[in-house]
Amino acid sequence: MFSEMEKLKKAKQEWLAKKEKYSRDRDFKFVTASSEPVELLATPDDLEGFDYLRDLNFPGEFPYTRGIHYNMYRGRLWTMRQFAGFGTPEDTNQRFKYLLSQGQTGLSVAFDLPTLMGRDADDPFSEGEVGKCGVAVSSLEDMETVFEGIPLGEVSTSMTIKGPAAMPLAFYLAVAEKQGVPFDKLRGTVQNDILKEYIAQKEWIYPPRPSMRIIVDMIEYCTEKVPQWNTISISGYHIREAGSTAAQELAFTLADGFAYVEAALERGLDIDKFAPRLSFFFNSHNDFFEEIAKFRAARRIWAKRMRYKYGAKNPRSWLLRFHTQTAGCTLTAQQPENNIVRVAYQALAAVLGGTQSLHTNSMDETLALPSEKAVTIALRTQQILAYETGVPYTIDPLGGSFYVESLTNKMEEQAEEYFRKIDELGGVIPAIEKNFFQQEIARAAYVYQQEFEKKERIIVGVNEFVDPNEKIDIPILLIPEEVEKVQKEKLKKLRARRDNRLVQQKLQELKSAAETDRNLMPPLIECAKAYCTLGEMVNTLKEVFGEYVESKFF
Repeated sequence: MFSEMEKLKKAKQEWLAKKEKYSRDRDFKFVTASSEPVELLATPDDLEGFDYLRDLNFPGEFPYTRGIHYNMYRGRLWTMRQFAGFGTPEDTNQRFKYLLSQGQTGLSVAFDLPTLMGRDADDPFSEGEVGKCGVAVSSLEDMETVFEGIPLGEVSTSMTIKGPAAMPLAFYLAVAEKQGVPFDKLRGTVQNDILKEYIAQKEWIYPPRPSMRIIVDMIEYCTEKVPQWNTISISGYHIREAGSTAAQELAFTLADGFAYVEAALERGLDIDKFAPRLSFFFNSHNDFFEEIAKFRAARRIWAKRMRYKYGAKNPRSWLLRFHTQTAGCTLTAQQPENNIVRVAYQALAAVLGGTQSLHTNSMDETLALPSEKAVTIALRTQQILAYETGVPYTIDPLGGSFYVESLTNKMEEQAEEYFRKIDELGGVIPAIEKNFFQQEIARAAYVYQQEFEKKERIIVGVNEFVDPNEKIDIPILLIPEEVEKVQKEKLKKLRARRDNRLVQQKLQELKSAAETDRNLMPPLIECAKAYCTLGEMVNTLKEVFGEYVESKFF
């Protein structure tokens, strides 16, 4: 006798024959945003061998495919965290207060390019960039201004910075100390994911190995002193923005996460003390189901690795907690109002995928930093999703979908294949040094671009449905050149009135710590409190660690 599965397969073949006889597909390339072919129809035979308790289980239960909390958004909505920061610290402080007044529940600091590269506002290399793509923070004085009137014990703060991440964290801790807020009351995240900088975004300072030392120092310090702080947000977002596929974003991000875990274990840290404070940051791209599958697969892979490979005993160490940002690379300068719609669908995918925190991009971000109106619409998009759609009322409503479950399985299989290749290359850092990640992303980006140019991939308003008479008439936020002059003058006055003998003493203590195996966070905090500048601290460590230069590849 035929089994039920055999009967199903036979019936499916008969149906496919009828489909070929009675219908014809459009002349179109049916692929995901990652150029993966999309099957016509998913049925139970796509999940042969599927075990509910092993592969899915209930929310809050290992391997957390359906979510990390027992009641998910019925217990607590995701954190609505709009990325903000521009111009002077005073400008950003004003924007933060506005966002909090509009119902935002977490702050997320965008730094300008000089700050991201570890340079002060008066550095010659900073010319023309001060305050342009984020807020200029060159000293503790600037950080004090950014958070003036904002009680740090009552907000959760995320700081998106990598190469010099330890210095803004030191500034933030010094501000908290001045406000009288105990370190154990501070909640937030510093992105601090240097490995993906070598892979994708290119905002590095030091070579990989000393950079890893600094990160482990931060993990070690905060695990003991700032226990509610996420010392690293392992970021796939920028990997995807660089042109990767969803599977590459998933695999390369988790591989970086495993590398940080291994570095901390090598230091002798207890995995069940530091792992619960590791968090992730993913992109939510245009392909609705692919993104949901990616998020679900990420939780399952991380849980299994942490439990079975690294031996974590605390279930909190198995949980993959993540922030999501909608895909900046999908926003278009043409017909920018269309971006509101794109962002809404991307936000929906993130919530259906079980995110803990969400940033929705503003419609004007391909043209400039977001205007107040645009950022308000982006925040309202989240609020409508949370309070009007009913989506948060039930957990993982797509769980059990033949298509979503088979796509989740496929995503996991593709990630495991990448893990195997990375292991063969000797791990993440050797793979970076051999340009493995960079080449894989470049190939994926090339395929995507070719599909776009051949119109096998339609971008509404760009290569199809174009308005030849379009005029951009939305308000644009412009950062005046005066910002750079103001910041330079503030730094000049700071250098004149601070105790420069103390500054040199603290910088020398920082250098001495870097030359040994002492944890760098205490001397960095002391430097911050002495009003050493960001650039001075960064350059002091350059004297010990050197600078990274990427090897060329074609």
